[in-house]
Amino acid sequence: MAEDILSQSEIDSLLSAISTGEMDAEELRNDKEKKRVRVYDFKRALRFSKDQIRSLARIHENFARLLTTYFSAQLRAYVNISVASVDQLPYEEFIRSIPSMTILNIFSVQPLESRILLEANPNIAYAMLDRVLGGRGESVNKVENLTEIETTLMSKLFERALGNYQEAWGSIMEIEPVLEEFEVNTQFLQMVSPNETVVVVSLNTTIGETSGMLNICIPQVVLEPIVPNLSVHYWMQQKQLKERDPKEYQALTKTVEKTKVDVSAELGNTDISIDEFLHLKKGDTIQLNQPVDKPLQLKVGREDKFLVQPGKVKNKIAVQVLETLEREEKDDEG
Repeated sequence: MAEDILSQSEIDSLLSAISTGEMDAEELRNDKEKKRVRVYDFKRALRFSKDQIRSLARIHENFARLLTTYFSAQLRAYVNISVASVDQLPYEEFIRSIPSMTILNIFSVQPLESRILLEANPNIAYAMLDRVLGGRGESVNKVENLTEIETTLMSKLFERALGNYQEAWGSIMEIEPVLEEFEVNTQFLQMVSPNETVVVVSLNTTIGETSGMLNICIPQVVLEPIVPNLSVHYWMQQKQLKERDPKEYQALTKTVEKTKVDVSAELGNTDISIDEFLHLKKGDTIQLNQPVDKPLQLKVGREDKFLVQPGKVKNKIAVQVLETLEREEKDDEG
């Protein structure tokens, strides 16, 4: 916005050029009218605002972090996953952008409608499979010749990863991702109509020395019911509700009130030699460094919290709290 505002000297120069005939006011007006016309491609209709796309990016950045931890543990190898881009485009265009033979995981996300697609580049998928089978994580692209064992291992690996997707969406709503299909040929995949708008989240993925992409394709019909939840206003509102929830505060207060702590009053201390300690016998008296006319310190756990006076209540030893020790006082004493 700042660069669109003219300075006073620029305004003066412009008026001077118009008055001298160097510039034509009518020509400037026509140029301005022309700039208002923009080409719009209805096949690439933008269904989601920039704010909503940013919210989806935040969700999947969290998913990328969780997925990095999950695959690092499963594959016992260096794994790095990060969000490369979040775009909205026609479903047909997305299908054309990925290999015809690739790893396709189709899963439902109840209670939302339709299904979501997780596409794994064959390079990455085979590097994962090689690590699961005890290899070094090398990639050999033979996606059209997957054996039954390889198919089972790979589908199970991605199925367990869906728990992280559920956690990543937890701030927006509770979903239950369930893997429904595992496919390798895009020709047999028709999730939505070709012109349907989908959101494609591309994840840069590195496993050992192998790099590739994981693509998550989310149809518009999946996101339609929760579009209001993808705004910054909703995120801030949810944050405020969490901060001000009185029920949570009361539950936390009750839990803290019931917590038991160790409390002890120190009568005093002194230093004696090992020889004196070894020759102690019944009836011996040890002089402490605590004056009788001064209060004792009451410890809660290992910290001094109160000044107290010793005494008895119903023939039981007790202490009476005189004052609370401030942190500054304790630091000065130390």
